[in-house]
Amino acid sequence: MRAVVYESFGDRPEVRDVPDPLPKRDGVVIGVRATGLCRSDWHGWQGHDSDITELPHVPGHELAGEVHAVGDDVTQWRVGDRVTVPFISACGRCPSCSAGDQQVCSRQTQPGFTHWGSFAEYVAIDHADVNLVALPPEMTYATAAALGCRFATAFRSVVAQGRVRSGEWVVVHGCGGVGLSAVMIAAACGAQVVAVDVNPRALDLAKQFGASMCLEAVPDVVSRVVEVTGGAHLSLDALGHPVTAANSVLSLRRRGRHVQVGLLPGGATPLPMDRVIGWELEILGSHGMAAHAYGPMMDLVATGALRPDLLVARTIGLAEAASALAEMDRSAAAGMTMIEP
Repeated sequence: MRAVVYESFGDRPEVRDVPDPLPKRDGVVIGVRATGLCRSDWHGWQGHDSDITELPHVPGHELAGEVHAVGDDVTQWRVGDRVTVPFISACGRCPSCSAGDQQVCSRQTQPGFTHWGSFAEYVAIDHADVNLVALPPEMTYATAAALGCRFATAFRSVVAQGRVRSGEWVVVHGCGGVGLSAVMIAAACGAQVVAVDVNPRALDLAKQFGASMCLEAVPDVVSRVVEVTGGAHLSLDALGHPVTAANSVLSLRRRGRHVQVGLLPGGATPLPMDRVIGWELEILGSHGMAAHAYGPMMDLVATGALRPDLLVARTIGLAEAASALAEMDRSAAAGMTMIEP
């Protein structure tokens, strides 16, 4: 198969022919029809997950396609089934999985991190009966791929972890794929949403997706947020940076809720813990969403209340994906980039 490969962290990826993957006994191989270019892929290429990633490596974790091969122990899926997957492949047997919390499975695998990913014509997925999600006939592969990491992560961070309620003020710091998804989801839940970003194009999209106000991420943005909202009920760092994490906490009113969604590089991330204690703020993490929890999100997509398809700003092929990954930290593009292998 053709795949995007890098030999060492930070080195220029290239497209080459590599062996096709084989399914494990409880896994499948999916023929990739669409896969998203996500900031997490850039983190992986930079070596921020070097403790779990072996080289050479194929990135990509946000995908949809058709089941191409099935392991002997798989009971629920057949060749030709149209599917998507969470970016976390849960084991289905550990205590977290038994409690229904597959998104924090202690024995999880992740395509594009723990093994070769979906910037390729085929990708292997472990524990298929636990992790695959069937696609409705009307859903395109690009829309389904958009769900697998950023949209599903945003959905759980806003609805389950953030416990958003209609009429609340929600602030989203960072309007990349996760942040724009969070804006759309919070607005659909009836919240008043403030979007914060450095990119005017991203803020334009945030406005289209339901943001009540869009603010440039200037040094005094927190005071502007508080002036508008009186302090947010819920604030999300959807970028993953020490500044946006601290700004998110400082944007809250007393007893507000901060959700950390964006991945933060290793090292200290100072937060205003005196404010957290004195105002009884909640600090929450959010890490993907289990396959069994996709139903309510898929229902809202089916009714048109949520439109993840509108987040897809451009579609490229594998040859362009190699360059797009390397240039992601410098790109001014807004919305999601989808790759069609």
